Amino acid sequence: MTAVQDTMVPARDEGEAAPATASERAARLEAALGDPLDPDNPHGHLALLRADEARDAPAATEALLAEAGLGAEFVPYDLGGRLTDLEELARVLRPLFRRDLALGYGFGITSLFAACAVWTAGDEPQRRALAAHLLDGGRVTIVHREVAHANAILRNEVEAEPGPDGGWVLNGHKDTVINAHRAQAFVVYARTAREEGPRSHSVLLLGPEPPASGEVRRLGRVEMPGMRGAHFSGLEFADVAAGPEALVGEVGEGVSLALRSFQISHCLIPGVVLAGVDSVLRQAVRAAVENRPDGWPARRWQKVLAGVFADLLACDSMAVTGLRAMSLLPEDSYLLAAAVKYTMPDLLREDLEELATVLGARGYDRGPLHGGFQKLVRDLPVAGLGHAGTAVCQAVLVPQLPALARTAWFRTPEPPAGLFEPGAPLPPFDHRRLAHSGTDDLLTATLVGAAGRLAKGRSGYADGSPHAVLAGLAQAFVAELRVLRARCAALSAPVGGTGFDAQACALADRYALVLAAAAVLGMWEGQAGTGSFLEEPAWALLALSRIARRLGAVVPNLPESVVGSVLGEVLERCREGRSLDLYGTALAG
Repeated sequence: MTAVQDTMVPARDEGEAAPATASERAARLEAALGDPLDPDNPHGHLALLRADEARDAPAATEALLAEAGLGAEFVPYDLGGRLTDLEELARVLRPLFRRDLALGYGFGITSLFAACAVWTAGDEPQRRALAAHLLDGGRVTIVHREVAHANAILRNEVEAEPGPDGGWVLNGHKDTVINAHRAQAFVVYARTAREEGPRSHSVLLLGPEPPASGEVRRLGRVEMPGMRGAHFSGLEFADVAAGPEALVGEVGEGVSLALRSFQISHCLIPGVVLAGVDSVLRQAVRAAVENRPDGWPARRWQKVLAGVFADLLACDSMAVTGLRAMSLLPEDSYLLAAAVKYTMPDLLREDLEELATVLGARGYDRGPLHGGFQKLVRDLPVAGLGHAGTAVCQAVLVPQLPALARTAWFRTPEPPAGLFEPGAPLPPFDHRRLAHSGTDDLLTATLVGAAGRLAKGRSGYADGSPHAVLAGLAQAFVAELRVLRARCAALSAPVGGTGFDAQACALADRYALVLAAAAVLGMWEGQAGTGSFLEEPAWALLALSRIARRLGAVVPNLPESVVGSVLGEVLERCREGRSLDLYGTALAG
């Protein structure tokens, strides 16, 4: 099998108009998908739920996405696509993921995760050939290497041995590969060295034409407990020949490329999956205000709905910060991306558990109003937010804790304010600048700086006021960081180099929550002067109080106005049909 044919993509003319903005493209996709609650809408919740029950991809919606050219969103702008920055990409994909995670994965985002290695380290012929393939409606999927604590997607691997003419011969199989049945090209993380270590694997780009010798066998479909409309199946390589041009980057660079390029999925997956939880919160609000003359939920549900909304804003703060960092500070985004993927899944799962109490028996409904709840509960672990994803991020964070404690915390300068300005212009994102090292810790510097500014202004606020309580909570997180610095600096080297010491993992849990708090403070400060709800301290205060409780910290009583202010925003957005994220964009239906 040879590399993707070198079909050249014409370079953009300097005078060529830029693509429509992310908000415009997201609005077009939202409008095209239509009212999700309309039972006659072929792209609505009912149609998507029925396809899920049948374990089929929704053909009508896939055709709509193909006609809209959604695949161009995954191709860099300089290669003929629309990808200019990752925050924009997340915004464009949220209308899709708000309705169905399996559709978002099965239609195309998997092609992006596969292509990232090529965008990051491929040579120009490889990059242009793969771009042409995707822009023409083709698909590429990723064949992962095997990792410890693996789920079905990460078990087993493919080996590549030197072949004739400097090429490779591939053998091996994977039990579970998404879109293996219809992908024409594969990015394979193949073992090219017998010994374990950072140089054990290389990346090969194969397809779409049949191999010159050997056989790629698509095996039977694997039924997954979630994302049932996506197609997973086995894949076997039997003496498949690949030419020397198939190698992406250098021999032995596979692990390094994974660490660099997987930063994108670490932020992008939580950043789009959040839209699914947005939908469930909307369902819970609808259930809670049903038959309530004043339009307000019963008192017992008010803290739950406001708290979950605050969590969504906290999660979005973290995800958007991570996505923007990869354009603004790509050399230092590595740890932040891992922390996003490490923290957000647990927060979102806890939120779904809270919303289940509001939905009650409605949570088992299979109709368009509430049927998406059980589907999302099934889909989240398969979408890379389960144990395997946590273990991968632990492997990134834990080994760095001692060095961060000794050299970065309370020493790193604050990042630029643009990190916390959603939708503000960014420099063009360049995959090739991503790194998997770095000595700075962006968000701890933000935490220390924001806490200091709040402390200076505290004298101007009455005791017990939202700003005064916010200042106190910020100082509590700084105190937690000081404790972490002492404990992490004392960590010994991990036995066997695994980095999975139980104490260190517990410290990583606490560190990631501190970063979540820092993202909230940074995002709240970044909204100063906007005149929006996010400029007010209520949401940040409620979000930080919930994060602090997860750390076991003592949380002061919040001003009575806080829950009411946050709940009022939730209800208003639901009445007006606006998204429950940082952007508050208009939704269909």
